[in-house]
Amino acid sequence: MTTVETDFDVAAAAAALRDRQKSIKAGYREDPATALTPSTATARVDQAGLTATVGTWAGDVVAGLHPAAGGDGSQACSGDIILQALVACAGVTLSSVATALGVELRSATVTANGTWDARGTLGVDRDAPVGLGDIELVFDLDTDADDDKVARLLELTERYCVVAQTLTQPTGVTLRRR
Repeated sequence: MTTVETDFDVAAAAAALRDRQKSIKAGYREDPATALTPSTATARVDQAGLTATVGTWAGDVVAGLHPAAGGDGSQACSGDIILQALVACAGVTLSSVATALGVELRSATVTANGTWDARGTLGVDRDAPVGLGDIELVFDLDTDADDDKVARLLELTERYCVVAQTLTQPTGVTLRRR
């Protein structure tokens, strides 16, 4: 593996991250209630189009039926969005943890793989599950860090990734009408 020279100073980045988070962490230690951070998502439903439009910080995302459920593939698939949220969260967490540990990542990709049974969501077979089955999260890392450091990096990434923890230790979902 060839080493690529970069202008990235992992030690300086780690110090900057610690400085940026120092007062935030201190505030949460002093008043734990301030750490409870609400998150909200809202979808505008278009019955005629069989879509739901979700506003995100990066713009609207229009979700529709997956081709396996009768869609044409021109809209986002909610099952894919779950995996996309997982890799986004794991990627940001990986980057933050690597920085905090002083691990330089020359390059890194995170891929999530999952399978769902379309018979369940279409009501073809009442015994077929609805939703993604087991999800595999794959990290492809280019780093000089030794195996123990990489193992620690992945362990902490899993521990601190909000989406991974939500999927591995799910909370209940309550449906109600307003």
